[in-house]
Amino acid sequence: MLPEGLQYNSIVNIVSMIKSLGMNVVRLTYSIEMIDDHYANSPNQSLQNTLINALGQPNGATVLQQILANNPLFTAATTRLEVFDAVAAELAAQQIWVHVDNHVSKAQWCCSSDDGNAWFGDTYFDVSNWQRGLGFMAARAANWQGLASMSLRNELRQPSNTAEPYTWNDWMDNVIPAATGIYSNNSAPLIFFSGFGYDTDDTYPIQRQTWNSVTFTPENYSFQDKIVYEIHNYENSATCDQIQPNLYYNAYCAMNVTDASCPNHGPVVMTEFGFDQTGGSYGSPYAQCIQSTVLDQPGYPGGWMQWVLAGSYYIRSGTQDNDETWGLMNHDWSGWRNQTVIDEYVVPFVQATLRGQAT
Repeated sequence: MLPEGLQYNSIVNIVSMIKSLGMNVVRLTYSIEMIDDHYANSPNQSLQNTLINALGQPNGATVLQQILANNPLFTAATTRLEVFDAVAAELAAQQIWVHVDNHVSKAQWCCSSDDGNAWFGDTYFDVSNWQRGLGFMAARAANWQGLASMSLRNELRQPSNTAEPYTWNDWMDNVIPAATGIYSNNSAPLIFFSGFGYDTDDTYPIQRQTWNSVTFTPENYSFQDKIVYEIHNYENSATCDQIQPNLYYNAYCAMNVTDASCPNHGPVVMTEFGFDQTGGSYGSPYAQCIQSTVLDQPGYPGGWMQWVLAGSYYIRSGTQDNDETWGLMNHDWSGWRNQTVIDEYVVPFVQATLRGQAT
């Protein structure tokens, strides 16, 4: 419910570091709980109460003072949504797009089958609140100059609660009204669709499969020209001979307009992949395979967003000031965690993607 790293650095400096990589988009995550609190006019919305509720006293008060020192445009009463507005404004000022990503319903670390956020109707996944939240963020982000796109939901997955049906029919019944709600509140952003299995399987919508007489047919919807398919991949121990065919079949065939087996053609963006930054993982078969796969799609490269920028978290799974070894930034957000990875992998990958050709 609060963008990370602000106790260590200013929004301006963090955005400047992103800009220095040549990157042109940030995937800005949020929880539906944040929107629910807004509608309830909850006092938890303030920076002060957010941090104290999450970190307790005195740690919450200490982190609050650190955030205010680094970001004097805020006060203790600044709301979470106003922080999001400020982040989006600075990204736009430095010509970086925003992809607004609904990551979870209940604000907590993601993702597992038993976290209550997995699937429509799961413990914390109230569908009506979710759809309301998407529409709200679409309307609010209409004032963000750099808004490019919005996701429907991060990593839909089969819940351990087997009472909730996990079928493509249920997917259709829920995502179509959600996408319509975004479009009716703001027709500008692209809308990212994720499928099954932690966002690793987009076969149903892309291949226009039929499940119990239900088919995903983009031309039937007002948002048909806004559809983007998103895919995640963390097959860090697999070989490229295994990774590439799976990615093509599950997603990237949508970019091959000559492939009749995937009739719902459209752009594909890998909105999550990543690896530990502390060693030589950037040279691993996995990291190199992701780069070549994204760059070598038919006609043009696919887009991508790397997990993760954050060098640390306010709190993760109960651990305060948790270190993120997969983070591009170091723990205190003052520099890069591994300069070699930046120089040898990230920056060349960005440059090759923007050139539209493989290296």
